[in-house]
Amino acid sequence: MSKKFFLSAAALLVSSFTAQAFAEEVNVYSNRQDFLIKPIVDEFTKETGIQVNLVNIPDGLGERLEREGRLSPADLVLTVDISRLMDVVDKDLTQPLDNAVLEENIPAQYRDADGKWFALTTRARVVYSSAERVGKTDVTYEELADPKYKGKICTRSGKHPYNVALTAAMIAEHGSEYTKQWLEGLKANLAQKPQGGDRDQVKAIRDGVCDYALGNSYYYGAMLNNEEQRAWAEAAVVNFPNQADRGTHVNISAVALTKHAKNKDAAVKLMEYLVSDDAQHLYASLNHEYPVKPGVAPSELVKSWGEYKADSLPLTDVAKHAKEAIQLMDEVQYDL
Repeated sequence: MSKKFFLSAAALLVSSFTAQAFAEEVNVYSNRQDFLIKPIVDEFTKETGIQVNLVNIPDGLGERLEREGRLSPADLVLTVDISRLMDVVDKDLTQPLDNAVLEENIPAQYRDADGKWFALTTRARVVYSSAERVGKTDVTYEELADPKYKGKICTRSGKHPYNVALTAAMIAEHGSEYTKQWLEGLKANLAQKPQGGDRDQVKAIRDGVCDYALGNSYYYGAMLNNEEQRAWAEAAVVNFPNQADRGTHVNISAVALTKHAKNKDAAVKLMEYLVSDDAQHLYASLNHEYPVKPGVAPSELVKSWGEYKADSLPLTDVAKHAKEAIQLMDEVQYDL
């Protein structure tokens, strides 16, 4: 082979190596299931050429970032639930970001005042009721502790973050003493020991175990699109609690820029994309969540459940009471 051939081959190799070495990428630690987020970040990569590397960490995300310290490859964290998010923020594992796009697209209620986290979607903590035995009903979280519901309610573990957040919101609204009594009343009304996930509570309604259940709104869409679980969803109705007063408790999925992000510019581009119209529509259609950006409508399926008023309580106020909520769960022995 000629010397010219070897020089050309070497040049191509160097060029290829350089392109790989300098290609933009973002490393994301997420406690969201990959199938919920991957289609969205794949669209981002298609539009920008920036590679997104997803690492799923169902539990202990904050502990892992702490352990890795400055050596952590993570640029962004994607979380579900305000208490999980604040665990990362309170451990000083994120950095503030002053960004006009994020501030314009996300209402103040759903982002940190110092720019340490930004919500991407919201989900309502609804009360499911039996379509056959109850139907659509006006209900409040408070009245679920009324003895008239004895033996009629199903929930997952009280210590699951979704129920912890609801209980924390009750503490913020009514104080600790009231909330403890509420938990005691709710426990007394349970049809069975807390178990399973939110979908299992809807199945329990279908099976006649209970007439009411607490669950996140997006699970209803997921069940309707699941051949096996469709019958569970069709046996239940979605009710948005507290519409006559403060509104329904909402939680969030959110994103934060890590303290030691090494690909900050690319990470910020991804953050901006996640609150764009395109990404927000994808969240709405794929995950059955509510877009956080004003003006972006929920999917037609989610719309069919009806409009609702959301509780305006700042989520940082909810997070402040998360530890106390867990303590109250222990005191009333909710899961036993």
